[in-house]
Amino acid sequence: MNVNFYVTCIADVVKSGVAKNSVLLLEKLGCTITFLEKQGCCGQPALNSGYVKQALPGMKNLVETFEVNDYPIVAPAGSCVYAIKNYPEYFKRAGEADWATRAQKVADRFCDLTDFIVNRLGITNVGAKLPGKAVYHPSCSLSRKLGIVKEPIALLENVEGLELLPIANQQTCCGFGGTFSVKMAEISGEMVKEKVEHIEEVQPQYLIGADVSCLLNIGGRLAREGSAVKVMHIAEVLMQQGEIKDVA
Repeated sequence: MNVNFYVTCIADVVKSGVAKNSVLLLEKLGCTITFLEKQGCCGQPALNSGYVKQALPGMKNLVETFEVNDYPIVAPAGSCVYAIKNYPEYFKRAGEADWATRAQKVADRFCDLTDFIVNRLGITNVGAKLPGKAVYHPSCSLSRKLGIVKEPIALLENVEGLELLPIANQQTCCGFGGTFSVKMAEISGEMVKEKVEHIEEVQPQYLIGADVSCLLNIGGRLAREGSAVKVMHIAEVLMQQGEIKDVA
């Protein structure tokens, strides 16, 4: 299957290993990857902050970029996928009906990585192996906004040797919330502190998530507390073959 890969800003700039492993995983599952170089930021930070007018040029660039073919578009971040799926409404509010129609066609093709693997490819076991105990963090964008709850769990439950541990208040936000963590830093700090306390209570070796931004937030707190818990994106986990490789 031909697939467009949308790298996202954070994966491109901060977590290149997530992008690399996402592409390798899709190729392993039989996909042929197209990377359209004109792709840019989805505009999520500006949109979340209310600067819709300023975000429109970048949004139009992204729509134009992915109009060149009709392949599915896969991204390793639910927050970006959710932002793009809301493009049509933003364009309508801006009085740009033609762009809203074009954006809808592109938005309909966007998928989170785990959603695509489970629901489009029909795969729940990718042959990964990773011994140890882990906590899965369900990001708000993925679980609440996109409704993708069971798909990441199904993939992780089929990782040989991996035991998923429940924690208290597992569904609670980690406190990142995009610009929320900047505008409400003290509240955000307390939220991630509580999240880390619950993670440490069960003493896992790994913290796994499907949104890089949440993992950066929780991972930062874990690091500041000297924790030995290794933070991994689900794409990195699904490419493991029995021992941890460099996922930087």
